[in-house]
Amino acid sequence: MPAPVSSATHPNGHETPRGLWHDIWQRFRQDRTALLGAIVLGIIAIAVSLGPIAYHTSPSEIDFARSSLPPNLAHPLGTNDLGQDQLARILIGGRISLAVGLAAMSVAISLGTTIGAIAGYYGGAIDTLLMRLTDLFLSLPQLPLLLLVVYLFRDSLSAIAGPEGSIFILVILLIGGLNWMSVARLVRAGFLTTRSMDYVTAARALGATPLRLIFVHILPNIIGTVIVAATLGVGSAIVTESTLSFLGLGFPPDVPTWGRMLYDAQNHITIAPYQALFPGLAIFLTVLSINYIGDGLRDAFDRKS
Repeated sequence: MPAPVSSATHPNGHETPRGLWHDIWQRFRQDRTALLGAIVLGIIAIAVSLGPIAYHTSPSEIDFARSSLPPNLAHPLGTNDLGQDQLARILIGGRISLAVGLAAMSVAISLGTTIGAIAGYYGGAIDTLLMRLTDLFLSLPQLPLLLLVVYLFRDSLSAIAGPEGSIFILVILLIGGLNWMSVARLVRAGFLTTRSMDYVTAARALGATPLRLIFVHILPNIIGTVIVAATLGVGSAIVTESTLSFLGLGFPPDVPTWGRMLYDAQNHITIAPYQALFPGLAIFLTVLSINYIGDGLRDAFDRKS
């Protein structure tokens, strides 16, 4: 189904067509908190992408002579107990944290959209089976299960993909595989509402195949729900990865994720609180910005709001 087109009045008195995405952007930018979240997240993304190129200090160089230095001109965010520069480690760690969030979100959205679309389109026994599977996954205790699987399979996968690669694969598969259920329910609800509409019935009568009905006529009309769920899923994945790293079951000690930096700083919190303050602030600002963006997108896609 083609996207609806609205119109805007041109200065010469004529009306110019306006697309759906233009209207969504107009509603989104009227939400100041969402716009502020997008700006802050953009700054963080640019900093972690280009910062390590501009800031030449090594994040892994150990120098006990400068151990636990407070913020200063040479080290704007101070150093840790090994004398490593905190700013350099935060910039590098931000790449890993954001990559984990995006990758895990992609897994969750792919699984949730697929299961929700099949359940909502076909209904009947298939819908019942898939929704009971969804309920089963919802009943699983996520954090204990994450800790158990990482503890059991981390060493065996390290022999295949290396210590960093094994943890990255485990984390994104586990976080994505345990967070698709809400997406599946939202997509299913959208399919149940949309599949009975007149344009879908007309397309079915004209001989459209189920795949065409799903991907061309139904899914594009609930894409807003998927986008909002994806946005919020990134923040949830970043927090989960940080939790694993803080508990010591995340990336290896030489990989400076934000959660790992918090874990390393816990023993020095009384004498060097800045070691925990800055990575914690990075997590806080990133997740808060993503949540604000998600709220803004939800309102922008909802024409009744």
